[in-house]
Amino acid sequence: MGVRLIVVGAQWGDEGKGKVVDLLAETFDVVARYQGGHNAGHTVRVNGVERVFHLLPSAILHPGKICVLGNGMVINPKAFNDEIGEINCDGRLFVSDRAHLIMPWHKELERARSCYGKDGIGTTQRGIGPAYVSKSARTGYRICDVAGQFGDLWARLRKDLQEANEELLDHNVGPLPGTCLNDFHGEVQQLKPFVADTSLLINKAIRKGKSVLFEGAQGTMLDIDHGTYPYVTSSNTAAGGACTGIGVAPTLITGTIGVVKAYTTRVGGGPFPTELDDNIGAYLQKRGREVGASTGRTRRCGWFDAVVVRQAIMLNNFNALALTKLDVLDDLPGIKVCVGYLLDGSESCQIPARTEDLARCQPVWQTVPGWLTSTRGITHFSKLPYQAQKYIRLIEELCDVPVKIVSTGPERNETIVRRNVEPFGWMDDIQVGKVAVA
Repeated sequence: MGVRLIVVGAQWGDEGKGKVVDLLAETFDVVARYQGGHNAGHTVRVNGVERVFHLLPSAILHPGKICVLGNGMVINPKAFNDEIGEINCDGRLFVSDRAHLIMPWHKELERARSCYGKDGIGTTQRGIGPAYVSKSARTGYRICDVAGQFGDLWARLRKDLQEANEELLDHNVGPLPGTCLNDFHGEVQQLKPFVADTSLLINKAIRKGKSVLFEGAQGTMLDIDHGTYPYVTSSNTAAGGACTGIGVAPTLITGTIGVVKAYTTRVGGGPFPTELDDNIGAYLQKRGREVGASTGRTRRCGWFDAVVVRQAIMLNNFNALALTKLDVLDDLPGIKVCVGYLLDGSESCQIPARTEDLARCQPVWQTVPGWLTSTRGITHFSKLPYQAQKYIRLIEELCDVPVKIVSTGPERNETIVRRNVEPFGWMDDIQVGKVAVA
């Protein structure tokens, strides 16, 4: 039976999951995304050409790969239609009939609410949160509900639009015109050819021995249940979300791989213990091109936080890590790693549940020397500078999980895939994204 692997961000998102999924997709038959909406931004760069995906799995660039948008996602039909653009999907892209839709008023309501008392969470304001609110309140619209003729739905749609417009007026925001429903209907009809029972599709593929790669968006620390609430996204980003967000049994999962940056970033509000509000933080932002692929917002930057990654390891049971953007640290003479927290004078290796407590945590640092030479494009671990190798091994020691993949640049081939790093020995005899293992 084929491998079923979940790829999860181990920090606050933007870890480089797009590149990792693109690399691994060469090996898998099906790639499925299980949560979020077009608030995600996965960047893939191949042969100097950069593509940014917000809804589609990164594997869409691989001819012949089956790509799935699962029921755990919320879909803006216009964003979907815009994104597929000129991509040749040739019958290999499927959207769950049980996925919820982002309605025309969701985006406007989120924007209006953010202007009046919202507490700086820093959402993308694309209607993701309100769509999940409607889903949880059981007032949402699933694709299967609207993919056919709207028929009797028009009365309900007009009523919901009227109620949304009344709230918008309360916020002194102009109402949405009734024609937005006609536009929405047209966008849904364009989406219709891609709609399928994707849970059934994937389970059939698994029974036939096909391999499946599950792709998450955002990162574990943005999980609605386990992240730094309320500064989180509105869905379950951790590995457990793959089972509910696609519709497969947990016992069918082979393993999980966590994607981590060689440092830490986050977008929007919320506590960030290792944040660097100095020249080094500015250096990381510039050198790492730390600008949100979805929003264009500058990412906050800080040192690697082992407490955060260990929390993600506990929640996801990572079998291996993929370490990205190692080359961003090339010019730093010294590098700090957070190995624990001090909270009210007591040392802790856990993330406190209360956001207010996390905001008061002070990092306990371990400082290591930098390597002060370029790692860009290195494809063999043994060719890395000695101090870079030590840095990777320190991360492995602190996290007690092997680093299987090391990204040394944005290009697909600027990658190290380490041989004989268990438990993913099945990678050792193949090529990952046309990058030979080292």
